Amino acid sequence: MSVKYFIYLIVTIITIWALDSININAIFKKNKIWQARVFYFFLALSLIYLVTNCIYDLYNSAIFIQ
Repeated sequence: MSVKYFIYLIVTIITIWALDSININAIFKKNKIWQARVFYFFLALSLIYLVTNCIYDLYNSAIFIQ
């Protein structure tokens, strides 16, 4: 299993846990449940992708320096 897949797994769990603290429904209009869910989904995907690539690039840089 690649290091990047392991990082994706860990970051996914942490991102979902962190986003759970935000009350997304308070931001959206009433009865706009699906729009809130889609926004939450894309926000989670974006954060997971960005954080994983950042950590993986740092990991590769650390290996390159050694």
